[in-house]
Amino acid sequence: QVHLAESGGGLVQAGDSLRLSCEVSGLFMPNYHMGWLRQAPGKEREFVAASKRPGANTYYSESVEGRFTISRENAKKMVYLQMNSLKPDDTATYYCASSTAALSAIRRPEMWHSWGQGTQVTVSL
Repeated sequence: QVHLAESGGGLVQAGDSLRLSCEVSGLFMPNYHMGWLRQAPGKEREFVAASKRPGANTYYSESVEGRFTISRENAKKMVYLQMNSLKPDDTATYYCASSTAALSAIRRPEMWHSWGQGTQVTVSL
């Protein structure tokens, strides 16, 4: 049974940093893209970042490019999202997920599955 457990969220001020972690079980990570998506209140779930299976390529949404960094440690079954220069617009529940979609489709939220329960990130002015 696949289980993803996010942690590391919290309340921070604009300009601060946070590191989210995702513990993965029941899934052979090298076979999957691993990613982060987020959902703000009243908004659709949106793609944030992805780490390509196997390989070092990473992909980001335009809104976080240059500020967020995704990484993965397959041996430890962990995925991370380092978030720097946080903005109030980054406030959302952040989810870890896996995908086997074609790279051309990984920015589509519906192409991700095996979601975790999410971790809340709140950025104040």
